[in-house]
Amino acid sequence: MRDGTERKVRGALRAAVAAVTVVSAALLLTACDDGTQGSTDAAVRPSPTPDWNPRPASMVSLGDSITRGYDACSLLADCPEVSWATGTKVDSLAQRLLSSPQTSSWNYARTGARMADLPGQMQSAIAHKPQLVTVLLGANDACRKDVSGMTPVDRFRTDFETSVKELRTALPKSQLYVASVPDLMRLWSQGRTNSYAKTIWKLGICPSMLHDSEAQDAAAAGRRAQVEKRVGEYNAVLKDVCRRDKLCRYDGSVHGYGFTGEELSKWDWFHPSKQGQRQLADMAYREITAVRPSA
Repeated sequence: MRDGTERKVRGALRAAVAAVTVVSAALLLTACDDGTQGSTDAAVRPSPTPDWNPRPASMVSLGDSITRGYDACSLLADCPEVSWATGTKVDSLAQRLLSSPQTSSWNYARTGARMADLPGQMQSAIAHKPQLVTVLLGANDACRKDVSGMTPVDRFRTDFETSVKELRTALPKSQLYVASVPDLMRLWSQGRTNSYAKTIWKLGICPSMLHDSEAQDAAAAGRRAQVEKRVGEYNAVLKDVCRRDKLCRYDGSVHGYGFTGEELSKWDWFHPSKQGQRQLADMAYREITAVRPSA
């Protein structure tokens, strides 16, 4: 009776060892697999930026007249309902991202704002505890009466860094989308042969770049080159500061976009038209929902 029991025990043990061996072999094969079989979804799909949420539940937009939809609907007036960021009459970023855009998005951009105004705008944004903050700012820092009036790069950096620090201190998990400063040199090149654009620019629109738009002499070319260089320096600051924050995405496509007159206001040939606002929304949406940032 005892011998029979021992034989049964030994048999059971041998079966258990064999089963463990099979399982172990299978696990080893899986561990050594090249990823084409037996891998999890997480292993085969590229992972997004750590902690980045492509579908935030709330957002606040900061900036200048571009984000206010200035001159997109009528002459010399804001038209926030067609803003690329929070507009309700265009397929805006808020309309695309949020389940309830009218109650979970806010626009604190202000026509005429410069980077020095961003810290104050950021405080208004923080009060809503948004999951996403968007910033499109800097054109007015370059668009001054003359090149000597452009915002110094170090001051531009200080104001932007202060704003990012305010956000990060108050809301460490909020995300930040930063659009590059638009290409003012392209703006001039697109309108310099348009009789209406040249006429309206004489009223004082971005004089550092657009004053005497027909002039081709060395002084005029040098002035425009200085503005272009300063815009490049501003964008370098935005990219650098954003790069050092894991929840910030800088979008260089706004500056790099090859816009035409169809995407500019028919009233001032400077601000985005409704079509231009939609294009800005397209670029922002692509960057915010991308698996990985473009920059």
